[in-house]
Amino acid sequence: MKRTSCVVACALFCVAAVAAFGQDPAPFLDRWALTIPGGGAGWLGVTQQDGYLDASILWGGGSVVPVESVYLVGDTLYLTRASAVERKDAAGKVVRVQTFTETITAKVNGDSITLTRTKPNTNGLGVETSEFSGKRIAPLPAAPDLSKVKFGDPIELFNGKNLDGWELTNAGQINGWRAENGLLINDPVQEEGKPHKSYGNLRTKGEFEDFNLKLEVNVPQKGNSGIYLRGIYEVQVEDSFGKPLDPHNMGGIYSRVTPLVSAEKPAGEWQTYDITLCDRHVTVKLNGKTIHDNAPLEGCTGGAMTSDEFKPGPIYLQGDHTGVSYRNIVLTPIVK
Repeated sequence: MKRTSCVVACALFCVAAVAAFGQDPAPFLDRWALTIPGGGAGWLGVTQQDGYLDASILWGGGSVVPVESVYLVGDTLYLTRASAVERKDAAGKVVRVQTFTETITAKVNGDSITLTRTKPNTNGLGVETSEFSGKRIAPLPAAPDLSKVKFGDPIELFNGKNLDGWELTNAGQINGWRAENGLLINDPVQEEGKPHKSYGNLRTKGEFEDFNLKLEVNVPQKGNSGIYLRGIYEVQVEDSFGKPLDPHNMGGIYSRVTPLVSAEKPAGEWQTYDITLCDRHVTVKLNGKTIHDNAPLEGCTGGAMTSDEFKPGPIYLQGDHTGVSYRNIVLTPIVK
């Protein structure tokens, strides 16, 4: 009898061991460039440390944020994200805040990942299901030696007279941009008591690979804009003078890389950017101070036009937040 019990116990242990062994997270442990439902740019990073899985996600706009939970069942990875929905009465007063949790399942096939998102409708009736996909991001190369990089001829992106060579990233939005006295000005005026107007971001018609970009920017009080390199990586433009270091401040690679030092000036003063993008690394000088020194770029930032880091793209200036002015915008391509 005892021998039978021992055999059964050993058998159960072996089954459990095989089941546990089958939970192999290795195919998922990487950075993934996503094309989310609707065609927007997203990003997923899955890691394992001290025996625990973790994951962060970028969903279109905003910041890279940790998921609520991540777990593996067989060959399927499960991710959950939570969002708060305000319930308001007839007078518009918030009477309750309800949390809805959506689930994303993912499977890997080589360097491709397929995902399904199941999101509860906020009225509590049913769910919305959508499928999307992504690609494994190639490992980052070594940081480039910028002293050995060869540059081509400088290109004046803004002529100071008109918007030749520029267009909105979305032709359906309102254009708040104009050229005036050598300045590229964005003036997204909202009318009190009227529906919010959707102003557009401005992009170059030309597209570029790696380059050096120099420009000057004037940010008003509480101003917010951004400079998108190749339409993928945002260098933040923000009135953040006097604030502690943060990846959302002036010069931050938005939500991803915090500046090494605070170098911004007070609102209303002209500030200079000297930005070099090379081999998925970025070096940024703000007002003459190096705030990023060959910082590796792990993926796109919120608002990116695409999550594909290996295709040429435009310079685009964020115009859907507040007013801002730019001048002396010159790009010098890197020759490879």
